[in-house]
Amino acid sequence: MDNKKPNTLLDLAIHQLLSNETAAIHAVEKIPRELFVPLFCASFKGVHKNIVKAMVKVWPFTCLHIGTFTVREHHRELLTAMLEGLQFLPGQNWGSRSPKLRILDLREYSGCKIVCPEIRTKSPACLFSCAHSEHSILKTQSQQSIASSEPEVQPSNLPMELIVNISLVSGITLWQHEFLVLLLNKVEDSSGSLHLCCRDLEIDKLGDRRNTLNYLDLKCLINLSVFQGSLIEVNNLLTRVGQLRRFCLSRITCRSLNGKVFRNFVSHLRCMDHLNELNFHSFVLTDHLETALRVLPTSLDFLHLTFCELSYNDFKFLAECPQANHLKLLNISSNPMYWEDCEPFYNLLHRISGTLQHLAVTHCVLTDSMVAGVIPALSHCSQLQELNLSANPVSMPMLMRLLEHLTSLMELKYVIYPIPVHCYGRWPIQESLDQQKTAYVQARLKRMLREAGRIDMIWFTFPG
Repeated sequence: MDNKKPNTLLDLAIHQLLSNETAAIHAVEKIPRELFVPLFCASFKGVHKNIVKAMVKVWPFTCLHIGTFTVREHHRELLTAMLEGLQFLPGQNWGSRSPKLRILDLREYSGCKIVCPEIRTKSPACLFSCAHSEHSILKTQSQQSIASSEPEVQPSNLPMELIVNISLVSGITLWQHEFLVLLLNKVEDSSGSLHLCCRDLEIDKLGDRRNTLNYLDLKCLINLSVFQGSLIEVNNLLTRVGQLRRFCLSRITCRSLNGKVFRNFVSHLRCMDHLNELNFHSFVLTDHLETALRVLPTSLDFLHLTFCELSYNDFKFLAECPQANHLKLLNISSNPMYWEDCEPFYNLLHRISGTLQHLAVTHCVLTDSMVAGVIPALSHCSQLQELNLSANPVSMPMLMRLLEHLTSLMELKYVIYPIPVHCYGRWPIQESLDQQKTAYVQARLKRMLREAGRIDMIWFTFPG
């Protein structure tokens, strides 16, 4: 028996329509608006770029989102077609059908549908419309409503909103560059009628990106990632930023953590009231972690502090600060703990044992005594799902002891364990690794997991 769900009449009609591109393009002028979403989905999946472009021109809803679609390489031309079909001035409509599209969202985002539910309100019926920029539809409509005697501003008098994520980093593909050029040209040609709303920005070489940044209203940003630059450049960028939820700095240099530049940076952090995730990578904060973290909200869920050269005092503060009270993810990799006193690390794990889901402590020079000291705290991390302890000088007996204590954590499914030091001729030189000993360790751990009844828990490793 074939259990495949049979095609509906709607499926068959759409398939027939898509088989004749010319007919489909003419049909979008007349088909009921209820058919637009299923036809768009089928056109997108089938990469019918001309049909998608025609549909955007006469879209009968306030918003259009890529939503749950994953944009593969062969879908890229669809995004270009949608952008080309965007009509931000009423006079540009070539057909008889009056378009209502005001918000085009080209982000891949699993949290939204193709069209938002329609709500009887004067505000645009879109759950993802921009809320922060002075040039957003919401702000513009509010201003026009106050200035106008009409009870409601007509959609045709409102600007268009284009929601995107942008990457301004070295090594972007030719298509990404061409799409960015098309995007900026579209904004320039709109004469102010098109609001470019960038929600997620990745950027490096800040000094070379000034011309592109002039097109962006950084008040719209939710996520900001800056790679390689000076803290002075970062401060200049943050003067234009609004309410971030995720902030990432990587390979940022600062001459002095006691100077004005760092104090200005901290003042910007103090304004990030909605920050949910902080990621510092290769940003030296020795003995100054408290200065940076204490101004942040206590609602942080995700904290990455890798290659930050954290000191004992920094770990001691981290174990006590309210900003780490409810962490779901903690990554403190590549911060060597040369001290034998594990109390700060133990206290930190103990405090967040009820919320922590992901923990990474790689390349931290964790010894047997340090691991033994924190095992009781680790054993109480009831929500822990992933643990990464790779590239630490731990012995085989300690690794086995660790496994015995962690098998009681039923949410824990993945553990990346450190290769025991006895497997190396000279730790941690990779060329001295004995593959036969490593294979024996893996087999032994698998047998222990099977005996403990935790075949659902996966322990694996790789050379550090």
